[in-house]
Amino acid sequence: MTLKTKIIISFCLAALFSCGPRNGGNKTQEPVRRPFPRVEVPALITEDGERLVWGTAHYWDNYLNPSLALDDTLNGLSLDELEKEIGTYTTFLNMIPLKDGQAAVKRLWSGMETFQKAQENSLVMKHLTALLERYLYDPNSPMRNEDLCLPLFNCILGSSFMQPSQQQYYSWQAKMCAMNQVGTGAADFSFIDTKGKSWKLYNVDAEFLVLIFGNPDCSACQELVEAMGSLPQISGLEASGRLKVVDIYIDEDIAAWKAGAAGYPQSWINGYDPAGIIRGDALYHVRAIPSIYLLDSKKTVLLKDVPQERLLDYLNSL
Repeated sequence: MTLKTKIIISFCLAALFSCGPRNGGNKTQEPVRRPFPRVEVPALITEDGERLVWGTAHYWDNYLNPSLALDDTLNGLSLDELEKEIGTYTTFLNMIPLKDGQAAVKRLWSGMETFQKAQENSLVMKHLTALLERYLYDPNSPMRNEDLCLPLFNCILGSSFMQPSQQQYYSWQAKMCAMNQVGTGAADFSFIDTKGKSWKLYNVDAEFLVLIFGNPDCSACQELVEAMGSLPQISGLEASGRLKVVDIYIDEDIAAWKAGAAGYPQSWINGYDPAGIIRGDALYHVRAIPSIYLLDSKKTVLLKDVPQERLLDYLNSL
């Protein structure tokens, strides 16, 4: 574990288990407000990483404990306060091992169901579900993680609280999230580069491969190009041959793509999807660009559709 990681985890643990701010003011204020009821890690768990895993898994235990519930639609919190806790929680989810994060999401859903059965008039489940989906699935969220959202969608589909009108929506989203999960082999596909050469993704030989679905006219795509080019560690990985970057254009205006592709680094392999397979959500679910993946030498997915900061942090750690 690097010093930077230890510092971040120590900071997160302090935030996770500290007492929340107390709201003063008029005692007759309605509805009743209280600090978010935090958990306490068992003293026997001493290693920081294990403490973070336990604390994330049990983050909502006290809040969703029916015996500690308040007669209030959001159990003592305002919607802004609830969203703040979701922001912190999803940050921690992305810091712990994926299997532990997925288990934590399932535990949260179970707690939500138990609480909702006991507090029928509560809006906790409704708002927690919406906030979780926004933070873990919205393509503009820095916390987005489809592999963490998949268990949420599957829990919703298996829940007695799911409305029949939601079935088609969540079935589709779960199917899309199940594509190219971390730890599985990325879907192979054919593409044609700027020189007219045909490629297969699996024929690109490198220890690490950054796969980008982008567009030369996309400002966020250009920011990624500049960010990667400004980091010596990444440039060194490319120069040594350990890292290759494949950028794929999935839209239809090939002439516009060819005109703009000159703006990409010469070391990148720039191509387009001639069959429109990617655009049709048949192999990859590209909800916004750039959509960024990191693969290993066997094309196993290491990072899936991540914000550029998470990619850069990973590459800088190699």
